Amino acid sequence: MASERQSAPECGDQVYDPVTRRVGEYRGEAGPYVMLRPLGGGLEWEADPARLRPATSAERLSAGVKAANERASRAAR
Repeated sequence: MASERQSAPECGDQVYDPVTRRVGEYRGEAGPYVMLRPLGGGLEWEADPARLRPATSAERLSAGVKAANERASRAAR
């Protein structure tokens, strides 16, 4: 039976944080937490590495569309 344990994310990997219900780009470790950045840029947040999982294709797409919409909204102001 294959191991269910997943390898640690690498810098730039897109992961899902169920606590904040957001997809973030993995940036690195910060003490007992990891740092994630929104896909469109912005403020990083701390997340519990034990709760993260790789983002699904649908989650990555949704987060990318949200980031694009936010960029367009800022440009229109």
